[in-house]
Amino acid sequence: MNAGNHVTDEGHDSARRAAPDLVDLPTPALVLDLDVLENNLRIMQARADALGVRLRPHVKTHKCVEIAELQRAGGATGFTVSTLAEARVFAEAGFDDIVWAFPLNPSRIAEAAELSRHTALGVTVDSETAVDALEAAGARFSVWLEIDCGYGRSGIPHDSERAVKLAARISAAGTLTLRGCLTHAGHTYAADSPASITALAEEERRAMVAVGRALRAAGIEPGTLSVGSTPGMSRVETLRGVHEARPGNYALYDYSQMRLGSCTLRDCAVTVLSTVVSASGGSSEAIADCGALALSKDLGPDDPPHYGRLFRHVAGHELGDHRVTSVSQEHGRLSGPCAVGEKIRVLPNHACLTVAHFDHFDVVRGRRVVDRWRIRRTRD
Repeated sequence: MNAGNHVTDEGHDSARRAAPDLVDLPTPALVLDLDVLENNLRIMQARADALGVRLRPHVKTHKCVEIAELQRAGGATGFTVSTLAEARVFAEAGFDDIVWAFPLNPSRIAEAAELSRHTALGVTVDSETAVDALEAAGARFSVWLEIDCGYGRSGIPHDSERAVKLAARISAAGTLTLRGCLTHAGHTYAADSPASITALAEEERRAMVAVGRALRAAGIEPGTLSVGSTPGMSRVETLRGVHEARPGNYALYDYSQMRLGSCTLRDCAVTVLSTVVSASGGSSEAIADCGALALSKDLGPDDPPHYGRLFRHVAGHELGDHRVTSVSQEHGRLSGPCAVGEKIRVLPNHACLTVAHFDHFDVVRGRRVVDRWRIRRTRD
């Protein structure tokens, strides 16, 4: 691994060196199980290969150069980011062919143009206004057309004539190149069964194939047809007619993915190690240092809702009955009694948001702490 990416804060590094067992880590700590991570990466790469598509992982989940290096070494071709800051971090780390898969922010066009001079950066649009702004900038841009396959968040509806019109507008612009069309079946996260995920993933595939067909009929080469969601990639049966997939969460997984059926508990690579700091005498509850700035405020899929499930033991092999029932900034209220000073391990609802609250992963194999990897969560 690139030693330049490691956290170098002397106090924290000393604490890690003195903590060969994860239970001795200062808390809250974001624990990354390297064995589980490596297995997740192998499985998804093999799945993409079997489905005949390239894998362009979304790094917003981990924001970690070391993990991206493992993905690239395993066969990933290109990467996906949510912010221009992420694109800059990974470009500076030597990664090329990056897609900024977020509707173009006109206030960042000059920065995108500068970065495009040094790396293959793709920008994403779904409006004539965005295309006009790109053309007015006078710089050359690789452009991806965002398609809405049914999620309803952003993108041009896949069955709208606007897709062809906007693709033609991009192709006609002298400084712009239509690199491809991308979509995200985010509504797979609301599916009520694995079969529903499979059906939505097939709808996503059909929508993109239809868009590609419509563009070709109009004499426009659609470029790469790209789909992307971890639930979809976990359950889709065919990606015929599609060229690449952009899942992100699969590297780490989480409690929500487990409940969806995308993975099992043994596939969840990230947990939060916490310490009980308060326990009133005779109380059936306790407080630990796993508040909103450790677990986020994502309530997850259960009813009643909670902010994370506790493992039965700190070793982390089996979930127990207790939950984090409420959070304030640093406090996490636990549903069961615990002793002050006791270490607990929490499986977060949403790994992406949890990771975004930490500066580094404490990397373990089993319970042995083996490394510390920096999380590049800058927004500058």
